[in-house]
Amino acid sequence: MSFFQAFRKIPSRARLIFALVILTATGCRDRTESGKKVESVDEVVVRGTEMTIEPMQWPKLVKCQGTLVADEVTTISAKVAGRIAEVPVDLGDIACLDDVLVQLDPKEFQLLLEHADAQLLQARSAVGLKVGDPVEGLNPDNAPPVRETKAIWDEAKKVVERIRQLSKSDAISIADLDLAESAERVASARFSSAQNGVREKIVLIAVQSALRDLAHQRLSETTVRAPFNGAIESRLVATGTFVQAGQPLMSIAKTSVLRFRGSVPERFAQQLKTGMQLELAFDLSDQIRTVSITRISPSLDQVNRSLVFEAKIDNQDGKLRSGLFSQGVIQINPEAEAIVVPVSALVRFAGVDKVWTIVEGKLKEQVVGLGRQTAGLIEIQKGLVRGESLLVEGKDGRTGRFESNIQSVLPNSSD
Repeated sequence: MSFFQAFRKIPSRARLIFALVILTATGCRDRTESGKKVESVDEVVVRGTEMTIEPMQWPKLVKCQGTLVADEVTTISAKVAGRIAEVPVDLGDIACLDDVLVQLDPKEFQLLLEHADAQLLQARSAVGLKVGDPVEGLNPDNAPPVRETKAIWDEAKKVVERIRQLSKSDAISIADLDLAESAERVASARFSSAQNGVREKIVLIAVQSALRDLAHQRLSETTVRAPFNGAIESRLVATGTFVQAGQPLMSIAKTSVLRFRGSVPERFAQQLKTGMQLELAFDLSDQIRTVSITRISPSLDQVNRSLVFEAKIDNQDGKLRSGLFSQGVIQINPEAEAIVVPVSALVRFAGVDKVWTIVEGKLKEQVVGLGRQTAGLIEIQKGLVRGESLLVEGKDGRTGRFESNIQSVLPNSSD
C-alpha cells in the first residue's frame, strides 16, 4: 500500500491536522535556512565578593559522650556485731571526715574491755609490777619468786662448801656430802624454773596487753565514722536493727570532685593523651566546663571497640551531680589546618551541599563535603583545594560571567 493510499484512509479531520503540522515544520526550516538570524539570550553577569581558598588553623576535634561519676564511693559496713543504737544521718546529708554515721550499743564491749583490763593488772601483779611501771624495765632476777629461789640456792651452796671442809677431817660421812650436793642442785633447778616462770609471766603481760588493746579497738568500732567528706548516697539500716560484722550499713560518695568517664572510637586511640583539653556540656545544666584528661584506660573495650578515659571536675560548689549525662569535645590536635569557608558561601538544595567556584571568570557549581561548623565558618572536607576562588555569598550565585567587587580575606581562626 502506497503512502497516498494509506493517507486517504485516515479520517478527514486527522488529515487536516497532519497537514498543518507538516506545513509549520517546513516553514520554520525555510526561515532558518534563508539566513534570518535567531535571537540569542543575553549572558548573565554576577557581581559579588570573591575569596581565594587558603588552609587555616582549624583544631582537630573529637566528640564524645559520657557520664559523671563520684570521685570515691564507699559502702560503709559494720566491723563488729551488735544492735544499732542511733543513725544520725540520712539520704542526701553531707558528712565530714570522722562524723558519726552509725552508733552501735557499746555496753557489751565496755564489759569486755573491763575484763581485759583486770586480766592485764593480774599479770602485772604476778611479777611485782605496780600501776604505771613499764614492763620493759623489769629484770627477771629481781622478781620476788626468783629472789626467793636464789636465796635458797645460795644457802645450799654454802652448806655444800661447809660439808666439804668437814669431810676432809672425816667429821662427816660421804653420804652427807652427797645429800648436800643433791640439795644444792635442786635449789639451782628451782632458781632456773623461777626465772623461766617470770619470763613466761612477762610474755603473758604482753598477751594481756594486746587483748586489752583489741577490746578497746572493738569498743571504738561500735561508732562508725565517715572515712572522708561526702554525701550519703543510701541508708540501709535503722535504729534497733541487729547487724552482723561486715553487714553494709550505708554508702557515702565524695562529690566535691567528680569524674567524667567517656570514650572515643578506636581510630583515635593512639592520638588520645593525658592533659588534652576537654570541653563538657550537660543536658540538665547550662554549665560548660573545660577540664583536662587525667586518666586513660590501658586497653580497648572489646565490645564497642572504644577507649575509655576520665577527666576530673572540681565540684566544690555542688552544682553538678553524679550520674549526669554529658557531651564532650576533645582537642586532639590544636595546631591542625583545614580548608574553611564562610557559611554564607554554602548553598543547600535537595540534600546536596554546593558552593559557587570561579573558573576563568565564570561561575560554576561545585558539590562539597562538610565538616565541623562554628562561629559562621564551616570546614570543607572534600570538593575544594587550595588556591581556588569562590563566591562568598552563595545565594547570589548562578551560571554566568562573574565580576568581582572586592577580594575577601578569611580571618585566621585564632583571631
